Amino acid sequence: MEIINNASLKQLNTFGVDASAKHLTEIHNLEDIEALLEWKAQNDLPCLLLGGGSNLLFKNDYQGLVAKICLAGKDIAEEDNDFTYVSVAGGENWHDFVRWTVEQDIAGLENLSLIPGTVGAAPIQNIGAYGVELADHFQSLQAVDLETGNIHEFDLLHCQFGYRESFFKSQTLDKLLITSVTFALPKKPNWKMDYAGVREVLEGVEPSAKLISDAIISLRMSKLPDPAKIGNGGSFFKNPVLSLDDWEAIKANHPNIPGYPQNAVLAGGTELANGAMKTSAAWLIDSCGWKGHRKGDAGVSDMHALVIVNHANATGAELWAVAQEIMASVEDKFGVLLEAEPRVVL
Repeated sequence: MEIINNASLKQLNTFGVDASAKHLTEIHNLEDIEALLEWKAQNDLPCLLLGGGSNLLFKNDYQGLVAKICLAGKDIAEEDNDFTYVSVAGGENWHDFVRWTVEQDIAGLENLSLIPGTVGAAPIQNIGAYGVELADHFQSLQAVDLETGNIHEFDLLHCQFGYRESFFKSQTLDKLLITSVTFALPKKPNWKMDYAGVREVLEGVEPSAKLISDAIISLRMSKLPDPAKIGNGGSFFKNPVLSLDDWEAIKANHPNIPGYPQNAVLAGGTELANGAMKTSAAWLIDSCGWKGHRKGDAGVSDMHALVIVNHANATGAELWAVAQEIMASVEDKFGVLLEAEPRVVL
């Protein structure tokens, strides 16, 4: 396991923040994992596990070891009458993996096309888009405990998936290294196409995983800025889930606010007796006039109000300051407290 000291992280986070790590290494195989365990035992420094860097905002330089997960490999593990079980290593690029399943004519993940990041990071966030979440097709994962070296297998129940939440995000961040994930992909697809931009492209056409994937790629490219051209981490805020009473109170003054009925239990187990409604964080932010806002090199995309962007040389602290201003503005106008999706590394 090679360690680079005082390493730049600018090319390793999609915000393009010019932070550095005291130490940086890459994890390619089991031997590297064993070396990482030994390093942790010998050094009293924090360790941050890095996937594609699309869900991290570095506010400062990192005073520990950043371990970039580069584990590679994927295959069809087995099949039965109902499912194809596909196993993929944690360091594989998520979008490349989705397109690989599409090329194999395996359906299920096509709606999750063009989401940045790695396969191992995807369960941590329980990524989702266009009516599909990772949890919908999850079978199991394997992870190494970085304290003990023990290998654990997690099924759906033990992952505790929620809306952009999981056991790994809430309780074991940087303590478990996800080495592989297995998906159960249905042989009888349940196509999810009822979205503007997807519905129109596929009207009157026999759907397929490739057609839906292509449509979603085109749709995402038209709505979201490319991190290769302008630094960003995609959607910066979660869509708020409100009690039905709170949502109706806002709607009385803002009749155009969108709403999507939800189960009556929020993350953390809070039960809402009268039901719940998810609304659009982008709509709330746009209604406060933030779309296209710029302060120095930190700002909000003019393509999508949910995306905070780094125009060139913004620091993580400057990007986070914009995020905090947005949160204060939305709370002041609507009484809704937004929650950031990316992990803010202090």
